[in-house]
Amino acid sequence: MAKETEWNECFNIGVTSIDKAHRKLFSIVRRLVELSKNEEMGKWACAEGIKYFKNYTIKHFADEERYMRAIGYKEYEMHKILHDDMRDKTLPALEKDLEESGYSQESIHHFLGICLGWLSAHITIEDRAITGKISNKWSEEQLGKDTKTLENAITYTAQEMFKLHLSIVSEHYSGDTFGKCIVHRLTYQPQHGSTDHETGISDDISGSLSNTAKQIQVFLAYEECLILRVVNTILGTQLPKIDKLVITTADELSRQLLHHTRIYLHSPVQYQLVNNHLMTLEQLQKEFFTEYPHYSLLFDTGSGYFALCIKIRQPKNR
Repeated sequence: MAKETEWNECFNIGVTSIDKAHRKLFSIVRRLVELSKNEEMGKWACAEGIKYFKNYTIKHFADEERYMRAIGYKEYEMHKILHDDMRDKTLPALEKDLEESGYSQESIHHFLGICLGWLSAHITIEDRAITGKISNKWSEEQLGKDTKTLENAITYTAQEMFKLHLSIVSEHYSGDTFGKCIVHRLTYQPQHGSTDHETGISDDISGSLSNTAKQIQVFLAYEECLILRVVNTILGTQLPKIDKLVITTADELSRQLLHHTRIYLHSPVQYQLVNNHLMTLEQLQKEFFTEYPHYSLLFDTGSGYFALCIKIRQPKNR
């Protein structure tokens, strides 16, 4: 059984009612994780628990939006878009997967991983911005015109999301092994004229990332000990090993990391995630032989390493 730890105060935004709701949401997720371990007996309990989680989440969104309107929060409209997307798109899609699978353990862990990663990133960046505990965007004065801007945005966002101090070990990571890893590849295409705020990264950094249409591939490799530490910190438990829940949470955290990095960089171009899958470290290393990434960074968190590599490709002529 996963050992429960105390509530992590770093998730507090300083509004008692909202902090209480956030604590409740994480408590529901923890309970569902425990129930899901009994694949047969816990299946229907999880089905009811997930419905309760969804309803509580929707109520919380409404309460939080009411508070933002009451204080005249200037980023209210953008924040509400994120709520609407989760409520009207993500949750229904996840529910459909659960029903089609008969609430299998794998689909339950997929649901919980997505929700856990989204909630953690949303609270850490967007909700804490409501009370000024963090800035959810940078001013023009904070932006530069070189690759250091990208590095700074990634470092800042990851530190907030992972609750760990980051340092760049190498600006030219070449695929070297740094432990047992989980590797995600995310492929983005430009979505012209779109206002999709769910995912996206900036292509406004230096000359190699101009505003012309490109496909962007992002590779994120996490040392397993690091991602297990991050998920346990978020969930408030001590999960003993990597499983579907941990991998899915890491995947959603990757999406959120890239989304918020784009916001900090004031990207004028929206990118839509078109492909996302797991790779082995060996497959990542082969990518360096076929085409060296435009950006390739290795970070040390003190609890494990992670690498971020970006490839930028011109679209093929039709």
